[in-house]
Amino acid sequence: MIYLLGFDIGSSSVKATLLDIGSGRPVAAAFSPDSEMAIESPQPGFAEQHPDTWWRELAHSLSRLRTLAPFAADEVAAIGISYQMHGLVVVDGDGRPLRNAIIWCDSRAVQAGQAAFDALGHSYCLSHYLNSPGNFTASKLRWVRDNEPETYARIHKAMLPGDYIAYRLTGVMATTVSGLSEGILWDYLSAGRANDLLAHYDIDPQLLPDLVPQFGEQGRLGADAARELGLMAGTPVTYRAGDQPNNAFSLNVLSPGEVAATAGTSGVVYGVTDRPLYDPASRVNAFVHVNHAGAAPRYGVLLCINGTGILNSWLRRNLFPASGYPEMNAMAASVPIGADGLRLYPFGNGAERVLGNLDMGSAMEGLRFNRHGAAHLARAAQEGIVFALHRGMDVMRDMGMELHTVRAGHANMFLSPVFAETFAGLTGCRLELYDTDGAQGAARGAGIGCGAYRDASESHAGLDRVRVVEPSTAHRQAYADAYATWSVGLERQLARR
Repeated sequence: MIYLLGFDIGSSSVKATLLDIGSGRPVAAAFSPDSEMAIESPQPGFAEQHPDTWWRELAHSLSRLRTLAPFAADEVAAIGISYQMHGLVVVDGDGRPLRNAIIWCDSRAVQAGQAAFDALGHSYCLSHYLNSPGNFTASKLRWVRDNEPETYARIHKAMLPGDYIAYRLTGVMATTVSGLSEGILWDYLSAGRANDLLAHYDIDPQLLPDLVPQFGEQGRLGADAARELGLMAGTPVTYRAGDQPNNAFSLNVLSPGEVAATAGTSGVVYGVTDRPLYDPASRVNAFVHVNHAGAAPRYGVLLCINGTGILNSWLRRNLFPASGYPEMNAMAASVPIGADGLRLYPFGNGAERVLGNLDMGSAMEGLRFNRHGAAHLARAAQEGIVFALHRGMDVMRDMGMELHTVRAGHANMFLSPVFAETFAGLTGCRLELYDTDGAQGAARGAGIGCGAYRDASESHAGLDRVRVVEPSTAHRQAYADAYATWSVGLERQLARR
């Protein structure tokens, strides 16, 4: 048999999937480590991981995958990569990381991004970059230049997390147009690098890697990596994408009007458009989608709530140590809509773009010691996450996007009936849940890139829909009332900042 191998490099774990080319169905999947990878926070608002930790867990996940579905090295036709977006990896001339990676939920570059936004002009940045420079990769690189000049002076290349993993596999330092766009390093009007922003930041454009295609050969597996991983040297890497564009691809969300969602560590709603849209307040972000082409432009508009699954996992570790997620979900379902007045605001995982890059921390309101228990807290957390996503989706609607049907993987928080039903009931969107994930999407992308599949339609032939959740008409008002109360409380919280 001939397979495709997909890796998903997250901040919690690394996942690997083996996909059978013929059937288009996953043969096996594995992840590592068992518990979440540590995120170092040397100062408040900082979030770092060492890039070699991702490589180590990639090797572990592949070893576990091989025990589930033994395969020969020459049976892998191509490799695809999905990765956590917006991170910064800086390496020296030998390809060694010069410091920990500054990852997606790190807030240190907010001030640098805002200063660039003001200096270059809001209208200029929004028309050229579709975003404020904000807390993205370009601004993180500027932070290194300002605060760690000795490190900056030794940088040979600045890469995204997926670029680094591809380099470890192939020895080729490269990136993609979609990757540059997620770092606010791409100018949409000139269809080239964001040279004016780089000049403002006094960053040498030569620090950015060369471009490779999103789908297509990006390098071949080197001898050392092949030996370490037990794969065949020369195996091509033929796809890479940031986790949210790739999540949309994994759900076959590629055309204008199609929408994808995910609710892992962070929560995302990602809609595809053929127009370069932007929010004047830059509360949601637009990037180049994976299937973007000059004759058929495709952009992804991304709403992100940082504090999503991480809130649920925090509750499980600290308040429900004897419970698993299924038990927590059952407890949440025992409480009526609105959690009997208990409200939770899930903004405790760094600066929130939808709140104007405010790092407000999480908060709880309405706790009554003689009325509320653990089940209320479980429900209030899940409702609070959905409420935050709904608030951001209103921004997307105000931009002119239509959100009617949302596709998501049947995983993470969408495994909870309370979460799924609240999402559909409040947003009014039909929710379709599929048996897929980022690693599976990366494998399918690799199949297109190596020519095993002619197009996206053929690559998704084996994608299975698991469940459909229709918006509840019976509970529509109850969801709306609970959201209205939560929104008033949020405005109260914001007024205190």
